[in-house]
Amino acid sequence: MADYLPILVLFVLGMLFAALSFVGSKMLAPKQKPTAAKVAPYECGIVPNIEPPTRFPVRFYLIAMIFIIFDIEIIFLYPWAVVFRQLRTFGLVEILVFAGIVFVSLLYLVSNGALTWGPAKKLVGGMPARTSESTIARISGTPEPIASPGPRPAAAATPRPASTDPVRPTGPGQAA
Repeated sequence: MADYLPILVLFVLGMLFAALSFVGSKMLAPKQKPTAAKVAPYECGIVPNIEPPTRFPVRFYLIAMIFIIFDIEIIFLYPWAVVFRQLRTFGLVEILVFAGIVFVSLLYLVSNGALTWGPAKKLVGGMPARTSESTIARISGTPEPIASPGPRPAAAATPRPASTDPVRPTGPGQAA
């Protein structure tokens, strides 16, 4: 029983600290009711004019949980790799079962659409297909995309008008 005395003392000290923290914050807190400005959400000093249009999608949290699951799997692989030679066949079977369970859970999530972010956005009708050649041509200012060895898509067959001015990016703080 004497071996557990330090654990009991530490537990009592932890509970005492938590209780005193609650009592101290209650005694030191202001006695006034909070104003509307105090309970309003704070967004980088900007007062929100409207409510957010929709709730935050749950898919972001699902992706985060999937990341954590695979992160934990990697963390468990490090100690396994250190003692792999001592575990022999048993360790290999155990890690294969563990990785198999995690992989099956990933297949389940993919089959239920947890990694689907929504419908694919389609290009506006009449626009040429986006390829690496068309991007290089757009950035370099050449009138025609670089010819590729394969057949060209029908949408990209229409020639672009030649321009004498180089194409410059436009955006915030840049002149058009």
